[in-house]
Amino acid sequence: MKFTTRQWILIFFTIVLIACNKNKENPKVQNAVVNNTYQLNVPFYFGSYKIPADNPLTDSGVALGRRLFYEKKLSADNTMSCGSCHKQKFGFADPNQFSVGIDGIAGTKQSMALANLFWQDKFFWDGRSSSLEEQALLPISDPIELHQSLEAAVGKLQNTTYYPKAFYVVFGDSIINSKNLAKAIAQFERALITSNSKYDLYLKNKYTPTEDELNGLNLFLTHPNPEEGLRGGNCGDCHGGYLTSLRGFHNNGLDTEPDIGLMAVTGNPFDKGKFKTPSLRNIAITAPYMHDGRFSTLEQVLDHYNEHIQTSPTLDPLIIGASNEKNGKSLKLTNKEKADIILFLKMLTDSTFINDKRFSDPFIN
Repeated sequence: MKFTTRQWILIFFTIVLIACNKNKENPKVQNAVVNNTYQLNVPFYFGSYKIPADNPLTDSGVALGRRLFYEKKLSADNTMSCGSCHKQKFGFADPNQFSVGIDGIAGTKQSMALANLFWQDKFFWDGRSSSLEEQALLPISDPIELHQSLEAAVGKLQNTTYYPKAFYVVFGDSIINSKNLAKAIAQFERALITSNSKYDLYLKNKYTPTEDELNGLNLFLTHPNPEEGLRGGNCGDCHGGYLTSLRGFHNNGLDTEPDIGLMAVTGNPFDKGKFKTPSLRNIAITAPYMHDGRFSTLEQVLDHYNEHIQTSPTLDPLIIGASNEKNGKSLKLTNKEKADIILFLKMLTDSTFINDKRFSDPFIN
């Protein structure tokens, strides 16, 4: 049978239409959308980092994670998001001592600041999560925080026009699940890198600290040794390195009968009162301080370490006996030395990070 030109054209478009309809029914068979690798700007002195093989950072993935980080549909009553307790202008921390969830119930721990998470391997104050993917989901189902089942959260996202398409672009599947939800949020959180403070500029030979700032830096890093006339603030023993955290867990002498902290995870009495040592990046804008937010100023923090350490069986050995006086029972920094340390801590504020539009609420900006 011979077909006319008009008939051939009709046959061609019929085949195309059938193919298009099949692709709509099964998005997986569509050609993959280009999803470029997300470009990180990491200073060399931060050291190496590992991107999970099953969750590489991509432009679309980070963009999706950003939207989900601020998505209020992840809460049961659609009023709160991750960004409600991790505010960019406060270094992705919460200015309140305890965050209040959707039911008006306050938590018992201060919301930790989020930054430079590539170089951390334990999350939450007690270290109960060992990956950002695991960490990302817990606040959603927590009865004090967003108080919503993962199934309900995923269902809400699936029932939108935006999210199935966005998840398909990133993960090749328009059917949303909690695993990919966690992966997307984790991608955004890994992109939260802060590295443009005065301290960073100093490390790059682009800023000259004042004499007082430099003295504060030296005191911060030095363990005191009065026998050799070496004065120090004893901070670097736990907050050492360019990331200002050695990623350990310590009992820093807040109470004689401390909260069990890490012990809740390990079950080991030796871990009682130990909490994760946070990075001090942007510390001047992430008040209040400590796991329970008991201190509202850096001056109060320095006063604690200088004069008010409480003894308990698991008090950190690096704190015991640390003094700038021979046979001293406390740190014994002068007021001038404490002020200089605080001047250094203020050098850790990265104004570009807290104003970076890439990390801001996409529902507003």
